[in-house]
Amino acid sequence: MTAIDPTAHLTAEQIEELGRELDAIRDEVIAGRGEKDAAYIRKVISAQRKLELVSRGILLFSIFPPAWLLGTAGLSVAKIMDNMEIGHNILHGQWDWMRDPKIHSTTWEWDHVSPSEQWKHSHNELHHTYTNVIGKDNDLGYGIMRVDEDQKWHPFHLGQPLWNFLNACFFEYGIAAYDLELGNNLGKHSRKSPEFRARAKAVGRKIRKQVLKDYVIHPLLSGPSFLTTLGATFTANLVRNIWSHSVIMCGHFPEGVQVFERQSIEGETRGQWYLRQMMGSANISGSKAMHFMTGNLSHQIEHHLFPDLPSNRYAEVAVKVRALFDKYELEYVTGPLPKQVVSAWHKVFRLSLPNKKPKVKAPDRDQELVAT
Repeated sequence: MTAIDPTAHLTAEQIEELGRELDAIRDEVIAGRGEKDAAYIRKVISAQRKLELVSRGILLFSIFPPAWLLGTAGLSVAKIMDNMEIGHNILHGQWDWMRDPKIHSTTWEWDHVSPSEQWKHSHNELHHTYTNVIGKDNDLGYGIMRVDEDQKWHPFHLGQPLWNFLNACFFEYGIAAYDLELGNNLGKHSRKSPEFRARAKAVGRKIRKQVLKDYVIHPLLSGPSFLTTLGATFTANLVRNIWSHSVIMCGHFPEGVQVFERQSIEGETRGQWYLRQMMGSANISGSKAMHFMTGNLSHQIEHHLFPDLPSNRYAEVAVKVRALFDKYELEYVTGPLPKQVVSAWHKVFRLSLPNKKPKVKAPDRDQELVAT
């Protein structure tokens, strides 16, 4: 949290009015959902499946360098599409309104080692409810990083640039670990919990399935190209993991994004919840291709405000949301991908070191409102 509250100029009435205006934007999109939106997600799923099939076909001949390069590039893009624009958004329930059992949050399983049911709990129910609340939002620092100057520094934090890099390379496994809340369940008593053991077995089954598909079956089908196909698949997963991690970091961790203490959300109203999403998120500017490859999480602010709206509508929503930022004199944190990546990594390094000066605490918002 910054020493100066960037929302301190807003009255309680203004915050609730902001909430009503955001509700109106959401209601307008929901009322306008239709066949054009449904056709969009079906087209994307079809394109992703064709791209993956063609790429894996090319990798049957990956012993030849041109085939390796082309197949690896195609498979990398297909895996990014599956995780970002398709899987992440379907599991948010963005397409449940279609009533299509094949494209529904209750039936979809993605190309990921984290079972969809566990991911939905940790991401949809916890992260999006407690966005950037220290100790409540597991996505905030993934449990391995210091994310705010007010957090107590430990020598362990000196290694957080390395922890963050390793997490990026094996991001899907990191997600599976904190979906399990592994750090809180390493104790002997917790490991014996029937609930934890059931969830751990589910993760184990999903990992075995993914490993068998990517590193056994498809390489074996390549015959003489077994080793090169194995390397291509590993590379595609690495590219997907680093890309996904970078997009998530740029949406949650750049300078200017706020974090919150637990007590700050006690008695939180609808308007205050909206305001926290606005202050706790950042966008990535860029082309339509950039937005598509991020799963439209380049519109992270809009996604945090309206996580269940169809992702293809975020671009039009962003125009209206940004107008509200201007109206209420709030900072809309955004920038091109390189800038946001540098900003996020700068923060990772900065917070890995102990504070040079004592932190000036931000004024208590409730007291300010009483005073006004």
